[in-house]
Amino acid sequence: MFNRILKKPLMARKSFFLFGPRGTGKTSWLKQAVPDALYFDLLEAKWRILFLANPQRLAEYIAPDFKGWIVIDEIQKVPDLLNEVHRLIESQGYCFILSGSSVRKLYQKGVNLLAGRALTYYFHPLLAQELGAAFNLGHYLQFGGLPSVYLEQDPQHYLTSYVATYLHEEVAQEGLTRQLSAFARFLESASFSQGSVLNMSAVARECGVNQKTVSGYFDILTELLMGYQLMPFTRRAKRRVTLHAKFYFFDVGVYRSLRPQGPMDSTEEIEGMALETLFLQHLRAMNDYFQLQYSLYYWRTHHGLEVDFILYGSAGFLAFEIKRKTKLASNDFQGLKAFLEDYPEATAYLIYGGQEKQYHGQVKVLPMEDALMMLPTLLANKVLKDKTDGLFNQ
Repeated sequence: MFNRILKKPLMARKSFFLFGPRGTGKTSWLKQAVPDALYFDLLEAKWRILFLANPQRLAEYIAPDFKGWIVIDEIQKVPDLLNEVHRLIESQGYCFILSGSSVRKLYQKGVNLLAGRALTYYFHPLLAQELGAAFNLGHYLQFGGLPSVYLEQDPQHYLTSYVATYLHEEVAQEGLTRQLSAFARFLESASFSQGSVLNMSAVARECGVNQKTVSGYFDILTELLMGYQLMPFTRRAKRRVTLHAKFYFFDVGVYRSLRPQGPMDSTEEIEGMALETLFLQHLRAMNDYFQLQYSLYYWRTHHGLEVDFILYGSAGFLAFEIKRKTKLASNDFQGLKAFLEDYPEATAYLIYGGQEKQYHGQVKVLPMEDALMMLPTLLANKVLKDKTDGLFNQ
């Protein structure tokens, strides 16, 4: 069992949603963190059928004087159950943990999201800090951070099965699309879009469907929490910048499992994108776990100058460029230097595959492993640093 960083939701004794892709360890974490909780798993047919037929029967299984946590796992399976949860929070003061691996049904019009009576948190694949001595950069770049990757003897077989199972259970059973073969082709095509500015028409041509269908497929990945769209940074823009989103699968291992590699494919390109994905995983998780409230972007001009990740918010203004290479050249700093010309308020980092810390003007250069371990400090200002250190050291 890995020691997960997320702890704050349990401190407040207030009901909360916990969203995260299937397989990230939400259920294991909950059973470890709240072992005495009353637990309803909606993946089990008996609970799902019971509450689909009559959500109000939930109250029959909770003692009137119960003071512990009540966990409803995979809440998206029975969205109408949230009306009863709302009633029980109001009338009985119960504390619920409502976990889910999809937000599709919960974000549909008319679904009760408890009107602020429940906070929202997100769960992510394992981080370098959580893996501790088990963290190996090469292994993580190949297989990602899903907990089972570190427990299975054949992590590649697990990832292949994970994608196939997820496709069947979440897409087929939920009826998200009737063209499963087209969606399977789309997943492979989407892997070629990893870290790239989205070109819907090109993806549509590759998987043999129309552009509107492809747009819907990307929405499905986002709603299943399997994909993430990174928007361009355009605030106070002094140059012409790209206005379209970039796409990333949520985990580098899932991306590598979907991305075919043939004789014409560049290993350097695939591994470079894997490194970028790994770092984004950690940025998103730290931002969510410590509630730093950054908005994440990328920056790219029409002349091709680019910065991989921009973090902007009350906690600070940061720019990160990711390079796989171990030795840097002057042109590796062009994007960051151009960004700093336009936004001198930002703090800029270049993360690379070498071993030494360096300083190039205003740009701080950090080895990837050092940067991953330092992220709580890099992302937090003085006030938030004290807050995150307290959480991280518990």
